[in-house]
Amino acid sequence: MIPLAIAALMLYGPYGWCYLRKESLEDYGLVWRLSKRSIADTSIALILTLVPLTFIALNWPEGTLPRQIPIGSLMALMAAGAVAAVVEEVFFRGWLQSLASRIVGPLWAIVAVSVIFALCHLFIKVHWLRLATFFPSLVMGFLKYRHRSVAPSALYHLGGNLWSIWFFPDMI
Repeated sequence: MIPLAIAALMLYGPYGWCYLRKESLEDYGLVWRLSKRSIADTSIALILTLVPLTFIALNWPEGTLPRQIPIGSLMALMAAGAVAAVVEEVFFRGWLQSLASRIVGPLWAIVAVSVIFALCHLFIKVHWLRLATFFPSLVMGFLKYRHRSVAPSALYHLGGNLWSIWFFPDMI
Protein backbone atom coordinates (compact mmCIF):
# COMPACT_ATOMS: atom_id res chain seq x y z
CA MET A 1 0.00 0.00 0.00
CA ILE A 2 2.89 2.38 0.75
CA PRO A 3 4.37 2.07 -2.78
CA LEU A 4 0.97 2.87 -4.25
CA ALA A 5 0.65 5.97 -2.06
CA ILE A 6 4.15 7.12 -3.06
CA ALA A 7 3.38 6.58 -6.75
CA ALA A 8 0.12 8.52 -6.43
CA LEU A 9 1.93 11.40 -4.71
CA MET A 10 4.65 11.42 -7.38
CA LEU A 11 2.09 11.36 -10.19
CA TYR A 12 -0.58 13.71 -8.88
CA GLY A 13 1.57 15.92 -6.65
CA PRO A 14 3.13 17.94 -9.49
CA TYR A 15 -0.29 18.56 -11.06
CA GLY A 16 -1.68 19.56 -7.65
CA TRP A 17 1.32 21.85 -7.15
CA CYS A 18 0.52 23.67 -10.39
CA TYR A 19 -3.16 23.87 -9.57
CA LEU A 20 -2.65 25.23 -6.05
CA ARG A 21 -0.03 27.74 -7.16
CA LYS A 22 -2.05 28.64 -10.27
CA GLU A 23 0.94 27.87 -12.47
CA SER A 24 0.73 26.56 -15.98
CA LEU A 25 1.29 22.86 -16.62
CA GLU A 26 3.13 24.02 -19.72
CA ASP A 27 5.75 25.75 -17.54
CA TYR A 28 6.62 22.38 -16.01
CA GLY A 29 6.39 20.36 -19.20
CA LEU A 30 3.51 18.45 -17.60
CA VAL A 31 1.82 18.21 -20.95
CA TRP A 32 1.64 15.05 -22.98
CA ARG A 33 2.64 16.16 -26.45
CA LEU A 34 4.56 14.22 -29.07
CA SER A 35 5.59 15.81 -32.33
CA LYS A 36 7.27 14.13 -35.27
CA ARG A 37 10.54 15.75 -34.15
CA SER A 38 10.22 14.53 -30.55
CA ILE A 39 9.42 11.00 -31.73
CA ALA A 40 12.46 11.10 -34.03
CA ASP A 41 14.71 12.43 -31.25
CA THR A 42 13.44 9.79 -28.84
CA SER A 43 13.96 7.02 -31.41
CA ILE A 44 17.50 8.20 -32.14
CA ALA A 45 18.27 8.38 -28.41
CA LEU A 46 16.95 4.84 -27.89
CA ILE A 47 19.03 3.49 -30.77
CA LEU A 48 22.21 5.32 -29.73
CA THR A 49 21.94 4.10 -26.13
CA LEU A 50 20.29 0.69 -26.28
CA VAL A 51 22.18 -0.79 -29.23
CA PRO A 52 25.61 -0.42 -27.54
CA LEU A 53 24.13 -1.57 -24.23
CA THR A 54 22.74 -4.65 -25.94
CA PHE A 55 26.25 -5.68 -27.00
CA ILE A 56 27.41 -5.22 -23.41
CA ALA A 57 24.43 -7.18 -22.05
CA LEU A 58 25.02 -10.04 -24.50
CA ASN A 59 28.48 -10.44 -23.00
CA TRP A 60 27.46 -9.85 -19.40
CA PRO A 61 29.10 -12.41 -17.09
CA GLU A 62 25.92 -13.22 -15.13
CA GLY A 63 23.12 -15.16 -16.76
CA THR A 64 22.49 -16.37 -20.25
CA LEU A 65 20.17 -15.49 -23.08
CA PRO A 66 17.42 -15.99 -23.92
CA ARG A 67 15.87 -15.08 -20.60
CA GLN A 68 13.27 -17.46 -19.25
CA ILE A 69 10.56 -15.23 -17.79
CA PRO A 70 7.12 -16.75 -17.17
CA ILE A 71 4.47 -14.90 -19.21
CA GLY A 72 2.60 -13.76 -16.09
CA SER A 73 5.76 -12.27 -14.62
CA LEU A 74 6.67 -10.72 -17.95
CA MET A 75 3.28 -9.01 -18.26
CA ALA A 76 3.47 -7.74 -14.67
CA LEU A 77 6.98 -6.39 -15.22
CA MET A 78 5.94 -4.69 -18.47
CA ALA A 79 2.94 -3.05 -16.77
CA ALA A 80 5.12 -1.93 -13.87
CA GLY A 81 7.69 -0.55 -16.34
CA ALA A 82 5.02 1.47 -18.14
CA VAL A 83 3.60 2.87 -14.90
CA ALA A 84 7.08 3.70 -13.59
CA ALA A 85 7.93 5.54 -16.81
CA VAL A 86 4.90 7.81 -16.48
CA VAL A 87 5.08 8.37 -12.71
CA GLU A 88 8.83 8.96 -12.58
CA GLU A 89 8.87 11.28 -15.59
CA VAL A 90 6.06 13.43 -14.21
CA PHE A 91 7.83 13.73 -10.87
CA PHE A 92 11.51 13.89 -11.78
CA ARG A 93 11.53 15.57 -15.18
CA GLY A 94 8.22 17.41 -15.11
CA TRP A 95 8.29 18.79 -11.60
CA LEU A 96 11.73 18.45 -9.98
CA GLN A 97 13.78 19.31 -13.06
CA SER A 98 11.57 22.33 -13.76
CA LEU A 99 11.98 23.61 -10.21
CA ALA A 100 15.73 23.00 -10.22
CA SER A 101 16.07 24.77 -13.59
CA ARG A 102 14.76 27.95 -12.02
CA ILE A 103 17.52 27.79 -9.41
CA VAL A 104 20.61 26.43 -11.18
CA GLY A 105 19.71 26.56 -14.87
CA PRO A 106 18.69 23.75 -17.21
CA LEU A 107 22.03 21.94 -17.60
CA TRP A 108 22.78 21.67 -13.88
CA ALA A 109 19.15 20.82 -13.20
CA ILE A 110 19.38 17.84 -15.55
CA VAL A 111 22.56 16.65 -13.82
CA ALA A 112 21.25 17.20 -10.27
CA VAL A 113 17.93 15.50 -10.95
CA SER A 114 19.76 12.60 -12.62
CA VAL A 115 21.83 12.10 -9.47
CA ILE A 116 18.67 12.11 -7.33
CA PHE A 117 16.93 9.78 -9.80
CA ALA A 118 19.78 7.25 -9.65
CA LEU A 119 19.97 7.38 -5.86
CA CYS A 120 16.22 6.85 -5.56
CA HIS A 121 16.56 3.62 -7.53
CA LEU A 122 18.58 2.24 -4.64
CA PHE A 123 15.43 2.29 -2.48
CA ILE A 124 13.95 -0.44 -4.65
CA LYS A 125 17.00 -2.71 -4.64
CA VAL A 126 20.51 -1.92 -3.46
CA HIS A 127 22.97 -2.86 -6.20
CA TRP A 128 25.72 -0.79 -7.78
CA LEU A 129 24.28 -1.35 -11.26
CA ARG A 130 21.12 0.56 -10.33
CA LEU A 131 23.22 3.74 -10.16
CA ALA A 132 23.68 3.39 -13.91
CA THR A 133 20.18 4.89 -14.22
CA PHE A 134 22.04 8.21 -13.95
CA PHE A 135 23.05 8.02 -17.63
CA PRO A 136 19.64 7.42 -19.23
CA SER A 137 18.29 10.03 -16.82
CA LEU A 138 20.54 12.59 -18.52
CA VAL A 139 18.98 11.64 -21.86
CA MET A 140 15.46 11.83 -20.42
CA GLY A 141 16.25 15.22 -18.90
CA PHE A 142 17.50 16.51 -22.23
CA LEU A 143 14.44 15.18 -24.08
CA LYS A 144 12.09 16.88 -21.62
CA TYR A 145 14.06 20.12 -21.80
CA ARG A 146 14.28 20.12 -25.60
CA HIS A 147 10.62 19.33 -26.23
CA ARG A 148 9.04 21.00 -23.17
CA SER A 149 6.95 17.89 -22.53
CA VAL A 150 7.34 14.79 -20.41
CA ALA A 151 5.98 12.62 -23.22
CA PRO A 152 9.30 12.10 -25.09
CA SER A 153 11.18 11.34 -21.86
CA ALA A 154 8.43 8.95 -20.74
CA LEU A 155 8.57 7.18 -24.10
CA TYR A 156 12.36 6.84 -23.81
CA HIS A 157 11.97 5.68 -20.20
CA LEU A 158 9.46 3.03 -21.28
CA GLY A 159 11.85 1.78 -23.95
CA GLY A 160 14.65 1.56 -21.40
CA ASN A 161 12.44 -0.25 -18.90
CA LEU A 162 11.35 -2.82 -21.49
CA TRP A 163 14.97 -3.35 -22.52
CA SER A 164 15.93 -3.84 -18.84
CA ILE A 165 13.15 -6.37 -18.29
CA TRP A 166 14.61 -8.54 -21.04
CA PHE A 167 18.31 -8.20 -20.28
CA PHE A 168 18.33 -7.72 -16.51
CA PRO A 169 15.00 -8.94 -15.06
CA ASP A 170 16.66 -9.69 -11.69
CA MET A 171 17.47 -6.00 -11.32
CA ILE A 172 13.86 -4.88 -11.61
